[in-house]
Order: sequence, then C-alpha cells, then structure tokens
Amino acid sequence: MASKDYSKYIPQEVLETIHVLTNRGFEAYLIGGCVRDVILGKKPKDWDIATNAKPEEIIRLFPNTFYENKFGTVGVVNEYVSDETLKVIEITPYRLETGYSDKRRPDSVSFSKDLKDDLKRRDFTINAIALDHFKGHIVDLYKGQDDLKDKILRTVGNPQDRFNEDALRLVRAIRIACELDFAIHPETEKAIVNNAHLLKDISKERIRDELIRIVESDNPMRGLELARKYGLLPYIVPELEEAIGIEQGGIHKFDVWEHLLRALQHAADKKWTLEIRLAALFHDIGKPRTRGKGDTKYTFYGHEVVGAKMTKKIMTDLVFPQKVIDKVVKLVRWHMFFSDTEEITHSAVRRLVANVGKENVWDLMSVRVADRIGTGRPKESPYRLRKYQAMIEEVMRDPVSVGMLKIDGNRIMDVTHVTPGPKIGLVLHALLEEVIENPKLNSEEYLEKRAGELIELPERELKKLGEKGKLIKEIEEEKAIGEIRKKYWVK
Repeated sequence: MASKDYSKYIPQEVLETIHVLTNRGFEAYLIGGCVRDVILGKKPKDWDIATNAKPEEIIRLFPNTFYENKFGTVGVVNEYVSDETLKVIEITPYRLETGYSDKRRPDSVSFSKDLKDDLKRRDFTINAIALDHFKGHIVDLYKGQDDLKDKILRTVGNPQDRFNEDALRLVRAIRIACELDFAIHPETEKAIVNNAHLLKDISKERIRDELIRIVESDNPMRGLELARKYGLLPYIVPELEEAIGIEQGGIHKFDVWEHLLRALQHAADKKWTLEIRLAALFHDIGKPRTRGKGDTKYTFYGHEVVGAKMTKKIMTDLVFPQKVIDKVVKLVRWHMFFSDTEEITHSAVRRLVANVGKENVWDLMSVRVADRIGTGRPKESPYRLRKYQAMIEEVMRDPVSVGMLKIDGNRIMDVTHVTPGPKIGLVLHALLEEVIENPKLNSEEYLEKRAGELIELPERELKKLGEKGKLIKEIEEEKAIGEIRKKYWVK
C-alpha cells in the first residue's frame, strides 16, 4: 500500500500546485480527507496540502490567493477549471495548536517544520494520513490505513482530548460513519456519549452543515439513530426526540420516530434532493403534539399545520437558507392532500397546485411516496400514484396564481375606474377562484366584465368569494386530458 503510485488519481492542477512548492525546496503532502478518499477509490470533495512553508512564503509562490484566517490556511484560486473541487486548493503550514476554550477552535496556533506535529492534531486516524506522491509513499503514524481496511472510525490518540478540542467532531464522527458506512470504535463511541453536552457551545450553522451531510448521505436513518443513541439529538433537532415511542396504530407499523426515519431513508434510496429528504424527515413531526385517542385508533388532527410551524422554527434555528426553509415548510404543510382517487376533483387538484406551487408539486408527490413507504408498506399503490400524477399533469396547464390571469390590477382599475386599494387584490383573488373552478373563464373579455361586477360588491362578500369559491361541475375532459390519462393507464 505504501509503495502504490497514487499520481494517476490526483488532478493535474493539484500536482502542479505541489510542484510549485517542492520546486522551491518546501515539503508538500496531500493530507486529510482527500488522501482517505483517494485510498478508498472515491473522488475527493476538496484538496488539502500541508507544507513546512509559512503563509507569507506560500502567498509569494502563487498569483491568485486569499488568506483570511489565523490558522495559516492559504487558498490558491484556479479560475481556469470548471470542476468546483479544483477551484480552490487549500495549503496549510504544519501547525501546533493549544487551548480550546470555545470547544471549537484553538486559542493559539504556531507553525512547525515537522509533519508529525500536524498529524497529531487531526481528528480521526483515517484523516491523519499524508501522501507524498513524489516519493510514492504514505506517512501514516496512527494506522489510519488499517482502520480504512477494517472500516473503523477512531480518534487520533485520546478521544476525550479530541472532542474537548472541537466538540463538532462529535457530530462529524456520525457523519463520516454514515458517508463511509464505517463502525465507530468502542472507545470513541464511549467518549461521544460522555461528551455530548459539549455540543451546546457549538454554533447552529456548524451543526446544520453536518446535519445536511448526514441527511444527504446514503444512510441517513443510521446517522440519526446514532445521534439518538449517543445523546446528540437534543443538540441537533430536539423536537425529533418527541417522536420517540409515539405509537400511531392503524396502517402504521412503527412509532412516529421510526416512521420519519424510514421515510427519510426511502428519499435517500431514491437519491432525491435535500429539500425532499428534509420534508420526509419532518412531515409528521407535529404528530406528538396533536395526538388524541379515538374510539379505535389514535388521531392526529391538524398535525400537518403544527408540523409546518415546527419545521419552520427548527430550520430557522439551524440557520438554513430562507429559500430552503420556505420549500420544506410547504411540503410539510401540504403533505396530507386527498387520498380517494375516485372522489377528488380537478378543482381540488388545482388548489393543491396553487398552495404548494407548480415548481414544488412533483416534490410533494415524492414526499407522499416516502410517507407511505415509511408506514411499512412495500411500495406506493401503483394505481393511486398514477392517478395523482395524471390529474396533476392535467391541471398544470391551468392558471393557479393571480399572475397567470389574463388581467391584472392596472387593467381592473382601467375598466372599473377605481383608485388603488385592497379591493383590487380581493377582486383578483375572487377571479382566480372562478378560473380555478373553470379554466375556460380565463379570457380578457370575461374577466374584464366580471371585474366590473365584483368591484361593486362589499369587501366582506369579495373575501368570501376569494376564500370559498363556487361549487361547479367538472369541466368536460378534452383530448389532451384523455392522452394524459392514457399515458398513466388510469381512468
């Protein structure tokens, strides 16, 4: 293993960066996760180089760098590659660290000339491997290669010391174990349990980043179960603890906790997006707070509304981007859409699309599938799924928002001669309700005429029209709808 030529696995841009350093007489080793991934035959997510050069010496060697930290890391920017993993290559001097008063970062850093000093401060043995591709050998002081072979995750040295240096390593251990499908060494495992409380001092943004990588791994169910087992869950998503042991009954084989994990795992198995995975994880998180007891089974009335509010708070606390929060909250809020394929109407489907958004409706379907699989059923009912898909595709051609109407607020003011005010918005929403019921009404002639009638109504009646709409018969199926149903083999 030590004599293997790894050069063929290393991109030319990285080799050239190493050459610049070594040609000036400096040592340069690939180090950390990129070495681990190369040994495992995986493509690294980033490339890190350790050297005995100081930051100012590194900066002088490269034309485009940035240095904005006290840890010595210099980012070398390559503007001429399309591969994002090669845009920035980080070069860090060998360093010694002392004091970790915030349980996250060293209080002081000093630079060293000895690679051994750098390796001993690393988190896990599999990340404490350095590769000198010129000499064709690996520096592995802590037997990280053996742990890679045995699929074991253990800390470098005393696990108590490593977790006290950086408490985020507690969650990182779980994340790496999930990503690599490794077992955690018993001593490391025990230290995680004993030091779980240290996570209270770690920023929510850092915890969020590790949670995302757990959720995006191939086995997020195992990751969250380990977080529960080791006592980390209260510091990641405490609301999930409420789901443990909450029986559901009915079609559900599992308690709410296991149901959520199984729904998430199915989303991961399908390689669905982060937003779908998070919605699968949180879709029933409101059940513990809404559980009641009916005559023959538990009830969870309004759990989707409560769950959406809880999801918003959870994701806001973890400082997720607002765009991601908004989408996941919508998927949680509307996951309890209609279930009787013989009774649902096109207007009901249009309202669903209007509520969740055209851009999100297919993701909502995916959440529904994950929800069903999470109950313990082997698969989504083929006919029901195809029926939903057909009806959604049928109505996607129809207007589902005010912006799609063939009239706007300015035109309403022109034809009714009224001044700007809240009544204009009420008229638009009342018109939208009519068009949702019957898309054929979405014509300039009809909407202008109808706007003139609606503007004369009291605001109370306009609000009622906008909220409830009118009950009408289903529109006659057109040829295009027939083709869609034929496509999905449904009636």
